[in-house]
Amino acid sequence: MRRNNYPIVVSVVVGALLLAGGTTAQAAPNTFNTALPVPQDEYIWREQLVVRERSGGGSLDRDVSVQALGSVLGYGVNSKLAVFGVVPYFFNKELDVTTPMGRVERDTDGIGDISLFGRYTLYQNDFTGGTFRIAPVFGVTAPTGDDNDRDGFGELPRPLQTGDGAWDGFGGVVTTYQTLQYQLDAQLLYRENGRHDGFARGDETRFDASLQYRIWPHSLKGMSGTPGFVYALLESNLIHRERNEIGSGTDANSGGIQWLLAPGLQYVTRRWIVEGTLQLPVAEDPNGNAIQDDSILRVGFRRNF
Repeated sequence: MRRNNYPIVVSVVVGALLLAGGTTAQAAPNTFNTALPVPQDEYIWREQLVVRERSGGGSLDRDVSVQALGSVLGYGVNSKLAVFGVVPYFFNKELDVTTPMGRVERDTDGIGDISLFGRYTLYQNDFTGGTFRIAPVFGVTAPTGDDNDRDGFGELPRPLQTGDGAWDGFGGVVTTYQTLQYQLDAQLLYRENGRHDGFARGDETRFDASLQYRIWPHSLKGMSGTPGFVYALLESNLIHRERNEIGSGTDANSGGIQWLLAPGLQYVTRRWIVEGTLQLPVAEDPNGNAIQDDSILRVGFRRNF
């Protein structure tokens, strides 16, 4: 079963990069990054619960369920540079698969691979009622998760482990166009995954876009004392994954292309944001019998302090 594409990462890192800045909380994407700054000497704390359901895999008839919590802390070094740490914890990673012995369930839990990254505002154009920013993002993922966990059937398949045992690197660029009524964000990100014990998860390239539109209150004219704002979100995630590498070859039943759309809502106050989205597949083109996403639910909160 080591040649199957089970999900070890539920996009905790990418989904956790949505940290907004400013002296008050701002609307921001829920599934990827934003170019808005973190003010100097301020922090942002974020928790996001991710529930991912996947199925398929040809004759193996695999069902995979993952429940994880991504904890993020960001710090504004100065007006342009912010640094972040991301700690994923898997409450449950469960595989239900057909084998010659019948249906078999295998599961694990524990801390995952921790990521550290920085974001730098390269271009900034502020105008009346809005701003446009471009910010590169670069980071690494350290092999802090367990990569040799076992159950009653023996060692778990490599992609089912909470860690991959390798150092990974990622980098890209994010842009944000923000006005009083709406905000547009886009991100291009590439992740290069390292090799450990003859296994390397396929490298990943993704393009993300998001629209956040204020639906309440409808107008800001004459407004005073409003405790918060409600934004509707619609996000798009186009992801290409290379095949996993095993030994000197590749896994034909891993990787591929998928396009997800994610409607959602945010409630934004001066210091708090409560948010949620549901990512659903629009189109998928897996390699061979690679498993496919059915849904990804993300709910959580952010706090500036």
